[in-house]
Amino acid sequence: MSSNSFYPSDFDLHLFHEGNLFKAYNLFGAHVRNEKTFFTLWAPNAKNVRVIGDFNDWMGRGTEMKRVTSEGIWFLEIPKNLEGSLYKYEILSESGRVIHKTDPFAFMTELRPRTAGVVYTLDGYKWRDEKWHSDRHPSQIYEEPMSIYELHLGTWKKKGEGENDLYTYRELSKMVIPHIKEQGFTHIEVMPLTEHPFDRSWGYQSTGYFAATRRYGLPEDFMYFVDECHRQGIGVIMDWVPGHFCKDAHGLHHFDGGFSYEYENSWDRENYVWGTANFDLSKTEVHSFLISNALFWMDYYHIDGFRVDAVSNIFYWPNRDGLEANPHGVSFLKKLNKAVFAFKPEALMIAEDSSDWPQVTAPVHQGGIGFNYKWNMGWMNDVLDYMETHWNERSGKHHQMTFSLMYAYSENYILPFSHDEVVHGKKSLLDKMPGDYWQKFAQLRLLLMFMIAHPGKKLLFMGTELAPFSEWKDLEEVDWHLMDYDMHRCFNDYFKQLMHVYKNVRPLYELDHNPDGFQWIDVHNHDQSIFSFSRKDKKGNTVVIVCNFGDYGYGNYKVGVPETGIYEELLNSDDAAYGGSNRVNKTKIVTVEKEFHGQPAYVDINVPPFGAVYLRHVDDKGRN
Repeated sequence: MSSNSFYPSDFDLHLFHEGNLFKAYNLFGAHVRNEKTFFTLWAPNAKNVRVIGDFNDWMGRGTEMKRVTSEGIWFLEIPKNLEGSLYKYEILSESGRVIHKTDPFAFMTELRPRTAGVVYTLDGYKWRDEKWHSDRHPSQIYEEPMSIYELHLGTWKKKGEGENDLYTYRELSKMVIPHIKEQGFTHIEVMPLTEHPFDRSWGYQSTGYFAATRRYGLPEDFMYFVDECHRQGIGVIMDWVPGHFCKDAHGLHHFDGGFSYEYENSWDRENYVWGTANFDLSKTEVHSFLISNALFWMDYYHIDGFRVDAVSNIFYWPNRDGLEANPHGVSFLKKLNKAVFAFKPEALMIAEDSSDWPQVTAPVHQGGIGFNYKWNMGWMNDVLDYMETHWNERSGKHHQMTFSLMYAYSENYILPFSHDEVVHGKKSLLDKMPGDYWQKFAQLRLLLMFMIAHPGKKLLFMGTELAPFSEWKDLEEVDWHLMDYDMHRCFNDYFKQLMHVYKNVRPLYELDHNPDGFQWIDVHNHDQSIFSFSRKDKKGNTVVIVCNFGDYGYGNYKVGVPETGIYEELLNSDDAAYGGSNRVNKTKIVTVEKEFHGQPAYVDINVPPFGAVYLRHVDDKGRN
C-alpha cells in the first residue's frame, strides 16, 4: 500500500485469501493516516456494507463501502480524521437482513455493555523494555526456572462490589508486580484480555480479538502494565482462544448473514459444551485472521507468548463419534506455531491440551505440532485424585504418583494447578486435602514441594500463595484477609521460601526435559506412602527429595543417596516456622557408606507426617 492510502494491494489480497497475510491488522479495520480514515473489511456473504458511527448519526449516509474483490473484501476512504469516533458496520445480507456488527479488527471498543468499535491508533506508546527483549534467547527457557502466576485481573483485587469497581491496568501494575516478585514467580499468565461481553466467561468467549478489554482502561494502559512487568523481570503470557467464539449478535457469529468465520455445517460449527461457535479452520482467511491476531499481541503489546486454550478441541472434531482428527485444525496449529516462532523465536507457545496427541511440543520440521510447552493435565488429574483420597487408602493409588515419569520426557511439560481446578464446586487446593485443619495445611505444603521437585515447569492460580479454604469466587477478590491469620501467614512464609529455593537450586529445574536429571530412589513404598527420588543439574549437583503422604512420622528413616559425604536439609515442609510439627533435620547429615535403595550410601533422617524434605549434598568433607 502507498504511504497515503490503505487501499488493499493485489499482493495483500492474495496473501489474505491464501491464509498467509500474517499482519492483516495493518490493512483491515480502521486506520487514520494524513487526516483520512480508511476502513477495510472481509465480508464474503454481504450484499452491501456501510460504515455507521457517531460521525454520521449512525445513518451511513455517503459511507457505502466498495467491494474490491469478488471474494468479499470491502473498502472505504473517508476524508476526515475520525480518531476516537465510534463505529460499526451495517451489513445487508444476501437474504435482505440488515445486521450491525463490531469491526473484527477494531483496536478498541466501548466498555460493556456497549459494543461499538472505536477508531484508535496504537502507535504512540514509548516502550522501555529493550533490556528484557535483548536478554531473551530461544534456548534458555528450557534450562531456566519457570513459575507462572495465573491471573484474573478483575478478581485479583477490587475497589468495590460493583461490576465496574475495578482497578485499572496501571493501578494493578503497582500492586500485582511487587506481589508476584515477592512470592517468587517468573511469569504471569493473564486470563483472556480480548474484549468479551460477559464478565463470568473470564474472557474465554470473545467478540473483539484485537481489542484489549476496556474493563481496566485504554490500550496504552495495558501496554504500560506489560512494560512494567518486563522492566521488573517478569514475563507476560496471554491466555488465547483460537478455537471458538461467542455468539453475541455484534460479534463474529453469522457476521455477514452467512458463515464467514465458523463452519457452515452445524454439527461442526456448534460447540455444545460452551455454547459457542467453532472457527472454520479449513478457511485460509480464518488462518490469516487468527495468526495475525497472535502476532498482533506480540507486536503491539510485547506479549511474550500464549497459553493456547482447548487445543484438543482443535485437534479433534468436537461432535463426532470417537476421536476423529480434524486435519484443518492440525494444519492450522502447525502453521500458527511456525509463524509465531518466525516472528519471535523466543516466544512461549503453550498448549492447554488434554489429549494424548503425540509430539505436541516437537518442531514442525520434525513432524511435530510446533508448540514449545504443553500443560501436563494427566499429572494434574492423577496427583489431585491421589491427594483427595484418604491417606489410609492411598497405598492402592500409589501408581498415580509415579505414572507421570513414564511419559515426563515425551513432551516439554508445565505442571498446572489452574483456575479450572478451584472453581465450580471443585473446592480450593487446601480444602481438597482430607483430614483436620492442621492436616490440610500440612498436605498442601507437601503437595507443593512434590510439585516443585517433579520434572516440568510450574503454574499456579492466583491466591494459592495464601492457602484459601474457599474456592475461587469469580465475582469477589482474592481472600487477602487470610494474612491476618497465623496459619495462612505461616503458609505464605513457606510458599515464598519454597519458590526461592526453586529459583536458586539448579537441580530443581535445569534438566527438566532431560531424563538424566531425575532418578527414583524408592518408588515401591506403598505401605508407608513414601516416595524418594533425586534431581540433578548439568554439573551433577544433587538434591534428594523425600515425600511422606502418610500421617505417621519417622525418626532414623533410611534413604539411599547417590553420593557419599555430607548432606544438609535445604527445606522441610514441617518446619515449625511454617506451621508444622518441627520434625526437621537441623544438623548436617553424614552418610553411611553402605548400599541401600540401589544407591552407594544412605542417610538416617527425620521424615515428618504429611511432610517433604529436600536434602542437598554439600561435599565429601562437609564444606559448602
